[in-house]
Amino acid sequence: MTKKRSGRKIHRLTPKRIEAVATASPESVTVLLPVLNESMRIAACLAGLTAQTGEVKEIVVIDGGSTDGTQAIVKDFHRTDPRVRLLDAPPAPHWTGKAWGLYVGLEHSDPRWPWILCVDADVYVAPVLVRSLLAHAKKTGVSSYSVATQQRLSGGLAGLIHPPMLTTLVYRFGAPGYATKKLSRVQANGQCFLSRRETLLRTQALSAARASLCEDVTIARRLVECGETVGFYEAEPGLITVGMYATAKETWDNWPRSLPLRDRYFDWRHGLGLCAALLLQAFPLPALIIGVGTSAPLAFLLLAGSLLALRIGILIGTARAYPARPWTYWLSPICDLPVVVRILQFALRRRHSWRGRAYTRQPGGRFEPVR
Repeated sequence: MTKKRSGRKIHRLTPKRIEAVATASPESVTVLLPVLNESMRIAACLAGLTAQTGEVKEIVVIDGGSTDGTQAIVKDFHRTDPRVRLLDAPPAPHWTGKAWGLYVGLEHSDPRWPWILCVDADVYVAPVLVRSLLAHAKKTGVSSYSVATQQRLSGGLAGLIHPPMLTTLVYRFGAPGYATKKLSRVQANGQCFLSRRETLLRTQALSAARASLCEDVTIARRLVECGETVGFYEAEPGLITVGMYATAKETWDNWPRSLPLRDRYFDWRHGLGLCAALLLQAFPLPALIIGVGTSAPLAFLLLAGSLLALRIGILIGTARAYPARPWTYWLSPICDLPVVVRILQFALRRRHSWRGRAYTRQPGGRFEPVR
């Protein structure tokens, strides 16, 4: 489906498009799936990937040192589907975990297959996902793009804090549905990212993300730096969904780590843009409450009211990203201010941790593993 927003075409992977690609594509795909202790989620992910159509030639699972039985699950899938292959990728100096996994996977994948699809272990995919992605690339002419996945929330508390975090990206980059060559506009989602093998190798995009905690965005920024057009599109319900975190606490403790998007390309202009977007999101509700309580000037109240109306409009627009919304979703703007404070706190923090591994921010936006 193609729509227009403010004179700009936007594209979406729609159910109609899924039906329209019922015939086989001549293209071939390697799926890269980096994992670390994903025994609770990887079986559902691999079940969806192994149900893909014939365009998927190999599914390379790159394990970063799991100790919870993840590797045994992968080996079980390999016995019934030889496309599934397990690679060991223990931590490497000067690399963050997922970036290293993607790099190892690409280096050890079959060079005959021209497309690379990177996914995370927390995704649930429809059997026609890959065929639909290839058809979308052909229709739009964009050979590197990612998908704004639908989100599964863990409960009512997650319904309060997850949507405001997602909304910070809308304030910074706008809604999905476009492709760009502008570094300041490009966005990405590593949960579902498609690109040509030749493009990734020529631009050395995975190497560029070696010291990044937001490797998906860094890869996209590197592609744009090399002159590539990178897209970010929304998928219709049922094509691909993701359960990022099992609890609201996990969301609160982990997602703000990557949301500032601090990497080698992050400079003072990105910093100003981040602060301005977060201010616009967090300002309206408390300003309106304070303004009414203190009899503020009418101009101030009108400004706060207009910004609050914009926030409500975005809340309505992002509702489709949550197929099963708890009632708390509609109250989530009350958490804008604490979410913004949390993200700024993580943007300034030098030391971060993920899955038991610690990283420290170095000059130039690099993150180095702590030994």
